Amino acid sequence: MTAIRYITPLREGGSVPGLVETDDLGTYVAKFTGAAQGRKALVAEVVSGELARRLDLRMPDLVRLRFDPVIARGEPDEEVQAVLKASGGLNLGMDFLPGSVGYDPLAFGVEPAEASRIVWFDAVVNNVDRSWRNPNMLIWHRKLWLIDHGAALIWHHNWPGAAASAGRPYNATDHALARFTDLDKVASAAAELAPRVTPELLREVTALIPDEWLDGEPGFARPDEVRAAYVDVLTERAATVHERVTMSAPRTADAPPEWLRIWVEGKNK
Repeated sequence: MTAIRYITPLREGGSVPGLVETDDLGTYVAKFTGAAQGRKALVAEVVSGELARRLDLRMPDLVRLRFDPVIARGEPDEEVQAVLKASGGLNLGMDFLPGSVGYDPLAFGVEPAEASRIVWFDAVVNNVDRSWRNPNMLIWHRKLWLIDHGAALIWHHNWPGAAASAGRPYNATDHALARFTDLDKVASAAAELAPRVTPELLREVTALIPDEWLDGEPGFARPDEVRAAYVDVLTERAATVHERVTMSAPRTADAPPEWLRIWVEGKNK
């Protein structure tokens, strides 16, 4: 897609995403290569998001997004302008879900089976950004949708240590869905999903990463070598990470007020 109108920045987190309209008349949340996290955050979005989709977890559609910074000259915020000026070329777009609301574990219950699958998935991709403080999930049409995986795959910031990272544990105590599952249920989710995470599936997923986001990666001669490294780590991690998930008693808090529950239910009818 090609961005034709920059609508507004979404001032959430350090990635400074923005809402854009594209030449297919769609509206997307744009993630920019010029943001502080750089292109690796976009790689993590593609790998994690497309793997989640293939595991039947709900993910908004992702698109390659061509962006010309000239269309955002009217944005007055200097910090946002700096990101946009540094992001000419290929970026990432995530389908905008109009009318969605941010997930709150106190306002929305989740079936244990679904919660367990998501916790296991986050353990596989080592997603450190799905806590009760910042769930990075939306409720849309009464369904739970996953967003914002730029902080996942943290081992790709240090490839020499990536192999060792495959064997590291995952602490799910602060996970936004920890209250709805336990270690036995996470192990059951692993038994269901881990056999589906094959090298063939991961090669299909990593093939979606644009070459220009992988070119010049230190220690690799070609983009396909970087893709193969993702496949190796994720294959090993998917097979055994459920054995290393830790989870203590989840944080508790007061139930939401009645007016909030009513408003949320009305918003999602």
